[in-house]
Amino acid sequence: MTSFDPYKARADFPILATKAHGKPLVYLDSAASAQKPRAVMDAMVDVMESSYANVHRGIHYLSNKATDLMEASRARVADFVGAGDVNEVIFTRGATEAVNLVAYGWAMDRFDEGDEIILSVAEHHANIVPWHFLRERKGVVLKWVPLRADHSLDMEAYQAAFTDKTKLVAMGHMSNALGTINPVKQIVKLAKARNVPVLLDGCQAVPHFPVDVQELGCDFYVFSAHKLYGPTGVGALWARAEILDSMSPFQGGGEMIDQVAEDAVTYGKVPHRFEAGTPAIVEIVSLTAAIDYLEQFDRGAIMTHERALLDRTMAGLANLQSVETYGNVQDKGAIVSFNVRGAHASDVATLLDRQGVAVRSGHHCAQPLMARLGVTATARASFGLYNTAEDVDAFLAALEKAEGMLV
Repeated sequence: MTSFDPYKARADFPILATKAHGKPLVYLDSAASAQKPRAVMDAMVDVMESSYANVHRGIHYLSNKATDLMEASRARVADFVGAGDVNEVIFTRGATEAVNLVAYGWAMDRFDEGDEIILSVAEHHANIVPWHFLRERKGVVLKWVPLRADHSLDMEAYQAAFTDKTKLVAMGHMSNALGTINPVKQIVKLAKARNVPVLLDGCQAVPHFPVDVQELGCDFYVFSAHKLYGPTGVGALWARAEILDSMSPFQGGGEMIDQVAEDAVTYGKVPHRFEAGTPAIVEIVSLTAAIDYLEQFDRGAIMTHERALLDRTMAGLANLQSVETYGNVQDKGAIVSFNVRGAHASDVATLLDRQGVAVRSGHHCAQPLMARLGVTATARASFGLYNTAEDVDAFLAALEKAEGMLV
């Protein structure tokens, strides 16, 4: 295992040498999409130069080689999330497609009018809108769990939300808008006591700490590669084998079939039943490089480093009188959501950008959360393993200057 040094790791990400508006780039938008290390770029080029062909369909050398690499990536993802069986991993275009796969392939056939899905108000739209489809088309009821005053999940309200009509719990492992880490083991335990399946959105979790789906006890787990220092256009659904075996295909086309006739069709086995069409071969294979890059380091050391960045940021923000922060729980991920009182988040982000500091502004695909917070938008600084104390200081200095211009 390689010892973790954020300054050495930073050098692995060529884009971080970029100048933004003539200023050194301070990239604080990893929650939206993380930057890519050279190892991932090299892996993508290597696939295209030496291993590319369509998978699963050819008998020639390159097709077999590409197929082997893709299936090796499936095994790597299975190990990464602690899956019990490699075939429990389905490749998708991202977490959004993974949630939709569960909604269409599993829930649509099973849920009836009046059946209930429990969500938190802090969910990303990717873990809301597919369930609205069921509400619109099947009469399913969405039940919303509120947050406490510190913006952590109200677990008493969560327990009270269950009825004999509850058919699914769908929750984020870590909030993309607040950084709050939900008590997912307890969430799962309470649901399992009522025989209710649980889907967890792990997009923000997997880049920041290890995940073991067997230990968590959930039934579905989704994540996207691009937040994990990997390529865009690929993600994964993990689900228990017995659930996948019972699910209907979400999309039809090549690869996912067994036999097709003019008057009949039979479907392939799991996992290929859910991977219609030509997959994102280059990206799927290169996901292995992203996982290998991350796991070469002591994950605990990365967590400690990111926590130090968060603490340094929060201490600095406390000195800025016009700044309001959201999601100020003790144990949270390295995401800071904030506003400058009297100013719009987009104006704040624009002034920071002109000083070379990249943050996100808007509702962060979490409009129900924004409504509960009583705002239309926030600015958000989110950290990755490549950020440093100097990045934090540059952000704080830029924000202080922006505050002086806006207030």
